[in-house]
Amino acid sequence: MTASGGRPVDEGTGAGTAAGDTVAAVVRQWRAVRPGLDTGPMEIIGRINRCAALLQQAEDAPLRRAGLSRPEFDLLGALRRTGHELTPGELARETFSSGAAVTKRLKQLTERGLVERRGDTRDRRVAHLRLTDAGRDLVDGILPEQLAYETAVLSGMDGPRRDDLAALLGELLGQLEGRLDAIRA
Repeated sequence: MTASGGRPVDEGTGAGTAAGDTVAAVVRQWRAVRPGLDTGPMEIIGRINRCAALLQQAEDAPLRRAGLSRPEFDLLGALRRTGHELTPGELARETFSSGAAVTKRLKQLTERGLVERRGDTRDRRVAHLRLTDAGRDLVDGILPEQLAYETAVLSGMDGPRRDDLAALLGELLGQLEGRLDAIRA
């Protein structure tokens, strides 16, 4: 059986995916005990969550070799890609991190000589952060290697399917960013 896009449909889940993933097994189990239950959302969100967990377990080999965690690299990357100083609050928003987590990571990155702080001339409570030359060199050196690693992780999908997936995930993310607070209320 095929989905409207011509992809094979797993008749066990109704989704246009392989029957062998762990979420498909969970869906089959739910359907056995609750046949009328709509598991459609689980088939999407469950797979996104499972993919995220597996990617986090992989621990980004190039980053690990450089002695960085993904959240630390995200902070360094935010400072590099924006091209200007950021406050800790701005970094928290850029990296979807809590203020406390950003403060802890910045302390470690500052101690390593990758980030430097400058106090605000008008408000001593505000810090402005920027990459040091060593921090910029580290990001510039690791980024191509990290992207090659991520390309290898995604190598099981051809280019057009990756593009389709990126577009669909972008659409979902845009919807969630615009509506999630309203849904929680």
